[in-house]
Amino acid sequence: MNAENNSKDTGTSTALMTDMYEYTMLDAALQDGTAGRRSVFEVYTRHLPAGRRYGVVAGTGRILDALADFHPNEDELRFLSDRHIVSQTTIDWLEHFHFTGTIRGYREGEIFFPDSPILQVEGGFGECTLLETLILSILNYDSAVASAASRMVTAAKGRPCMDMGARRANEYAAVAAARAAIVGGFQGTSNLLAAKRYGFKAIGTAAHSFTLLHDNEREAFQGQIQALGKGTTLLTDTYSIEEAVRTAVEVAGPELGGVRIDSGDLGSLAQQVRAQLDSLGATKATITVTNDLDEYAIASLQDAPVDSYGVGTMLVTGSGAPTCAMVYKLTERENSDGIMQAVAKKSVGKASVPGRKLAYRSYHNGVADAEHVISGAEGALAAYTPEQDWRDLLVTYVDHGQSMPEFQGGQAVLDAREHRAKALEEMPINALSLMKGEPVLPTLVRSI
Repeated sequence: MNAENNSKDTGTSTALMTDMYEYTMLDAALQDGTAGRRSVFEVYTRHLPAGRRYGVVAGTGRILDALADFHPNEDELRFLSDRHIVSQTTIDWLEHFHFTGTIRGYREGEIFFPDSPILQVEGGFGECTLLETLILSILNYDSAVASAASRMVTAAKGRPCMDMGARRANEYAAVAAARAAIVGGFQGTSNLLAAKRYGFKAIGTAAHSFTLLHDNEREAFQGQIQALGKGTTLLTDTYSIEEAVRTAVEVAGPELGGVRIDSGDLGSLAQQVRAQLDSLGATKATITVTNDLDEYAIASLQDAPVDSYGVGTMLVTGSGAPTCAMVYKLTERENSDGIMQAVAKKSVGKASVPGRKLAYRSYHNGVADAEHVISGAEGALAAYTPEQDWRDLLVTYVDHGQSMPEFQGGQAVLDAREHRAKALEEMPINALSLMKGEPVLPTLVRSI
């Protein structure tokens, strides 16, 4: 594997990152002989968070990492047996389990909309149903963070955004959020495990406690500069910002790397600090702002002399939308005669589109104008020819149990970040608006 995963941190496999009913369904299907029936499951969302114009896919690389360790160990098998969750027949089946199916979907960093077939999982019913909760928990959270990050990056207008959200999430979500933030366009993270695991740029210098530890601010700044060099960034709002900036330049000289402001009216303070730094000769010193930023706060600072943004709580909570409401539904399955048959829910408000899917994006004068989802039988889809200007949105992540390594590891995250930027450039200009509105592209679903 190109990247570590949570199973190595906890000493267990990922096989119990599920809901119980996945194992009880497997048990029943093994006993009635349907567990091996070929099946196609699809991940999609019925709607975007209220007012959002698009979403960003993130987490597929983490799914591949987790899939590699989806093998119940002896202790987990004993748990399933002792709790009578599954029968001995299922225990025997699980002893040799590994996923042998195929997974296709939108590539990481791709823009998605309601009814986009974000991921399709094909294999025996038993092996596919076990993956439902694992896949949804990763895609729902990571895509929510990446979608929020993308909006923040848009609002920043080219100024770097940095993840500082680790303390606002649980320890594993913090690493996932840092990864998803990079997919969404962020440039670095304060989380050292994420930086180590994926090769991200690590950022951070000192908190207010370091200043308070010392007898005065000058001694604190001297200590930090002695340890980290004149190019460090000094936190200036523990006491008086004006006095702190003056002291910072006196201690570091005009080579001072930068200052951080973490409270108050960030726009007006940045303006005052910029003028003060310039007057003291520290013209190259940068200004970083933090303090509960979201995309709207960042947008309000577009005219302020801010060089970078540190974002925490609103990033790791999806800026008010901590999930993408994605679901995992069976859309095609092998019947008792061995023939693949499209299936769908008809529940009021929760009806699904039957059949496996193809997905394309069409363009007019170089600008995306629609998402096209084509549903049908395997043979019909194999013979389908899209319009010449349509872009195929689906890639293969796993081919008959074999994961594609180019979608894992740190480079894959950077590739996803680049893809997000290119895909967003293709969108209608109102995709960049922070005003509430409808999805910028319609999703046109057609059966063949």
